[in-house]
Amino acid sequence: MKCPCSGKKYEDCCQPFIDGKADAPTAEALMRSRYTAFVNANINYLMKTHHAKTRPTKDKEDILQWAKSVQWMGLTICATKNGLASNQEGMVEFRALYMEKGQLKEIHEKSLFQKGKGMWFYVSGEHY
Repeated sequence: MKCPCSGKKYEDCCQPFIDGKADAPTAEALMRSRYTAFVNANINYLMKTHHAKTRPTKDKEDILQWAKSVQWMGLTICATKNGLASNQEGMVEFRALYMEKGQLKEIHEKSLFQKGKGMWFYVSGEHY
């Protein structure tokens, strides 16, 4: 099976992170695995990797239903800043295409990630 975030083998890309066998080593790796979790409507992984201070637990079911209702078309990483294993914070700018109700749409976001207890977490995003 190919990984939705890259086209690489799933087991060599996002699967170890999503299955909990490894932690994403960089903010970009976490961002890619979160995209893959959206594609697969894996709400538990999305909640687990969302920073506790900004985690939308009240919206969990709505997020799940939306992720299931769209067809993801692809991910492009536009830019990264910091977010390496040695950093505590990072930014990943990305574009994700999806089909919703027959219309091609795009999420263009600069996402903020922070590391806590050795793990990367999604904090928030600025949409364009």
